[in-house]
Amino acid sequence: MKLITKDYKKNFVKGKIENLDDLWYLTYVVEKGDYLKAKTYRKIKLGKEEERKAKVVKKPVHIKINVEKIEFSKYSNVLRVSGVITEAPEDIPIGSHHTINLEQGTEFSLEKQNFLNYQIEKLEESSKELKSKILLCVHDREEAYFAILKKYGYDLLTKIKGNVQKKADVKTETSDFFKLLIKTIIEYDKRYGFSNIVIASPGFWREYVQKLITNDLKKKVVYATCSSVGENGINEVMKRDEVKAVLQKEKFASEIKKVEELLEEISKKGKAEYGLQQIKKAVESGAVSDLLITDNLIHKKRQEDKFDTIEKLMRTIDSMNGHVHIISSEHEGGKKLDGIGGIGALLRYKINY
Repeated sequence: MKLITKDYKKNFVKGKIENLDDLWYLTYVVEKGDYLKAKTYRKIKLGKEEERKAKVVKKPVHIKINVEKIEFSKYSNVLRVSGVITEAPEDIPIGSHHTINLEQGTEFSLEKQNFLNYQIEKLEESSKELKSKILLCVHDREEAYFAILKKYGYDLLTKIKGNVQKKADVKTETSDFFKLLIKTIIEYDKRYGFSNIVIASPGFWREYVQKLITNDLKKKVVYATCSSVGENGINEVMKRDEVKAVLQKEKFASEIKKVEELLEEISKKGKAEYGLQQIKKAVESGAVSDLLITDNLIHKKRQEDKFDTIEKLMRTIDSMNGHVHIISSEHEGGKKLDGIGGIGALLRYKINY
């Protein structure tokens, strides 16, 4: 995201959306009660109101709304922000409702009552380039899956399948498949310019790949093992010691580590809580140092119009110099957190109820 103007003390920021990741970040910055202004399209009736044949056209206008609702799906490439119009051209009634679609290329300005620390962190993080671009490839002798790591998790790029039959010349056909695998890696590397390429497989199949890796790729490749291919294999590889040094450069690796820390404390009945009611008590006692909450739970509560309770917790922890971590449900860590309700807390000290 390009931050054109920012004044967090005056609770104002102006920016330009550059990619899908930026929309994901904005879902945790834009909230109910904010004022959002952007170029949008509004249906305007040409002619008198009572005329049946009056022509209706979509007119490009700049509109400011008082935000009431936010909807986002990373597959739609649009963040829909709905609210009441507070500023608009003369032919658009103030007080009417409107939805602004934020997408790639949109410039916007945002005014808040106050920016929370984690929201500032989200904006600053979104304005920085990824430290590294990483390709993940998990394969066996007949299937390979390719994924690119993103700020919100990973995107599956493609999968390929070889033509390996039980009675066929397995050695020849396997060799052809691995040549296709390497060709695919090279094509993606040319397109994205990866800084690291992680190749993982069960058993000894990686030996076939190693023989085909060129000198140009060797310096980028890290090898790992996995028990299966597919997205389960990708999630498994993300936790492997062999690639930890690479994955730690990406935000979601730190998220996984934080969730594992939480689960370890829970398992030994240490300095951790989970479940909304227990966390409320911990917050009231001032014991929470880190709140972990999944984006799935946030979206669910917003859809149910029950986000106020979660938002209050986040604001309270922020005001007490605690840290709020929004965990992506795209990776294994987020899925584990969703498995215990989507919310957990690391404590400054153990609470005895």
